[in-house]
Amino acid sequence: EKAGSDKPVKRLWLSSMEPDEIRKAYANLRPGAEYDNLYAAALCRAKADWLVGMNATRLMSLVYHRTLNVGRVVSPTLSLLVERKREIEEFKPETFYTVAANCGGVFLSSERIADKSEAEALANDCTGEAHIIRVGHEKCSKRAPELYDLTTLQREANRELGFTAQQTLDYLQALYEKRLVTYPRTDSRYLTDSMAATVPELMSVAARLLEVEAPVDINAEQVCDSSKVTDHHALLPTEEPVELWRLTGPERNIYDLIVRRFLAVLLPPFEYEEVALTLEVEGETLHARGKAVLSPGWRAAYDRTFALEEEDEEGDEKEQSLPTLAEGERLTVQSARANPGKTAPPKRYTEATLLTAMEHPAAQVADREQGRILEETGGLGTPATRADIIEKLFSAFYIERRGRELVPTSKGRQVVELAPADLRSAQLTARGEKRLGDIARGLERESAFVSEMRGYASRLVGEVKTSDAVYRHDNVTREKCPDCGKFLLAVQGKRGKMLVCPDRECGYRRSVTRTTNARCPNCHKKMELRGEGEKQLFACVCGYRERLSDFKKRHAHSAAGKRDVQRFLQNQREEKGTSAMAEQLKKWLEQQEK
Repeated sequence: EKAGSDKPVKRLWLSSMEPDEIRKAYANLRPGAEYDNLYAAALCRAKADWLVGMNATRLMSLVYHRTLNVGRVVSPTLSLLVERKREIEEFKPETFYTVAANCGGVFLSSERIADKSEAEALANDCTGEAHIIRVGHEKCSKRAPELYDLTTLQREANRELGFTAQQTLDYLQALYEKRLVTYPRTDSRYLTDSMAATVPELMSVAARLLEVEAPVDINAEQVCDSSKVTDHHALLPTEEPVELWRLTGPERNIYDLIVRRFLAVLLPPFEYEEVALTLEVEGETLHARGKAVLSPGWRAAYDRTFALEEEDEEGDEKEQSLPTLAEGERLTVQSARANPGKTAPPKRYTEATLLTAMEHPAAQVADREQGRILEETGGLGTPATRADIIEKLFSAFYIERRGRELVPTSKGRQVVELAPADLRSAQLTARGEKRLGDIARGLERESAFVSEMRGYASRLVGEVKTSDAVYRHDNVTREKCPDCGKFLLAVQGKRGKMLVCPDRECGYRRSVTRTTNARCPNCHKKMELRGEGEKQLFACVCGYRERLSDFKKRHAHSAAGKRDVQRFLQNQREEKGTSAMAEQLKKWLEQQEK
């Protein structure tokens, strides 16, 4: 289209990089016209994002004299964080009590009791013997979670390793470029049916890497389903020989997650038995729960306690190991007491839970049909763009990180309040995705959709221009900008505290404190770098202080660090050959010439 060419075009359409699949795809090249509707839908999506996002961002920045970035995906994502903060602030905790009793290593508990005196009276009555009136046994079997797509890997890497979504994507891209994993930007958790033959070989590679015994009987069909594969199949390790010592620590951690998941999904189910006891003490009913592992199954792939994304944020419920007991037995109550507790507010978002909310935003829309459309189309953003969206929220100072929790700033809260209601809701995405789906299926013309988006952008302009809302900074300092004289704003950047000028045309910013990788010699925690020029010093939370100049002198003659060693190893790498796809293309071209 850009070149004005009318030559015939054929498309290579494949989701697997296996040589046989590449050959098959080349033998069945499809006419390009079959995919014109997909192209039109993608082009309309890009135009809609520009028409709405660019106009609304420029408009709000001019009206409120601040750089305020808004958009079809950024604004609903930020709204999730602001709404959660409001829920936490408005939450009123309620006090409750539970009675806990110890029967010689078997721990009992009561239901929640609102009245303190009632709970204490129950604790005082729990003396003598506890009579077992019911014993429940339930054998349970749990299959391994499905293979990774990009979003689930980002969630798990954040929860288990503390990596941000962008860091996970960067490490994964590095592994992909080293041919150690398959294409990273995928939203599928299955393999194509044609890949079933390669699964046993990959399994043996994974088992050898993890030094575990590979299963004898492998049912590859449980991970292969072409109907559930979209553009690319699930994340997999490749058959490329890996030299782990050549990988950086984070790359090795991500590679380990992928290999373990692939091995786990092919292992037998995790089997366990749940035991529930109901006991009677002085006419009061108490309960005890326990779990006994019958067969570790796929959990043998993990050599540590591992919180999986299908489980609660807290991981598995901590349950005691109960001895063999039967109805009618009696246990001696050794102690009992009333423990106070409070109902907890909703938890703040972490990057892991925010990625989940972006992938499944149906709860944000009241219309059931729109919720269904959001689920089917992958939610807010795509696996490839969600990490970038979160990074934009940081760079715009809309959110800040407190530990692993994400908290909206005053600027972020005000942007959500000032933005038009349609723009900060996932409903706009739901309506747009339905129309784009119709365009992809050839049921609607792209011109009608783009025309409607232009009209919507015009209505947004009118709505914002007539608003009487005011933007106010609550982080203004008494220090003036050396360039324009305006009072600087104190903001929390990704790497530390900064002072920035509120005038976007000025753009002045200065670092106040910066978190570094330098470790405190006393407590070995990461230190902050404070000050400027010759007055720069390292400061630790334990109270340790050291000037930057003294720090450099102390490390002037130290041995090479990890980065120096890694840089040296990178320079020693041998040149690799061309990719498998390039080799197949070369052979195909040679055959055509013959």
